[in-house]
Amino acid sequence: MFHVVLYQPEIPPNTGNIIRLCANAGCTLHLIEPLGFELDSAHVRRAGLDYAQLALLRRHDSIEHCLQQLAGARVFAIETGAGACYSTVVYQPGDVLLFGPETRGLPQPLLQTLPADRRVSIPMRDGNRSLNLGNAVAVVVYEAWRQHGFAQAAGPATTMAGSAIESEMAINRSL
Repeated sequence: MFHVVLYQPEIPPNTGNIIRLCANAGCTLHLIEPLGFELDSAHVRRAGLDYAQLALLRRHDSIEHCLQQLAGARVFAIETGAGACYSTVVYQPGDVLLFGPETRGLPQPLLQTLPADRRVSIPMRDGNRSLNLGNAVAVVVYEAWRQHGFAQAAGPATTMAGSAIESEMAINRSL
């Protein structure tokens, strides 16, 4: 449904958790080289458990190569201190959710290639640096998926959520 792009991730358990998240939410995970670890490391496997086989995972030599493969998709960079709040975006299937490495975030030259309304952030208290990467990805993915009634999710909650989302989206379109 959505594309999660991790630009040069550094911490294996974070990527393992995100593999698991993407498998459960139906997202394709794109990893941009260089990675700060070997993808087959025990830490990635432990965090991702057996979800690596369930996740759609692609590796790219560069961000340019990845974005060429996703040409036509809307790209949203999620970055600390960026513009609008992630929850104000009306997400569309196929959108790209771009996250930077844990210790340094996305490079400014890359951020500047995106329109200001495609740079979003997750609110947090003053003085704090950032959320854990896995948590940040989960927050944004689940908001985007929620807006689409948790499409293709198993369980009874999807029926109620879908009708509420359709009503909310109809209201937003009429404004």
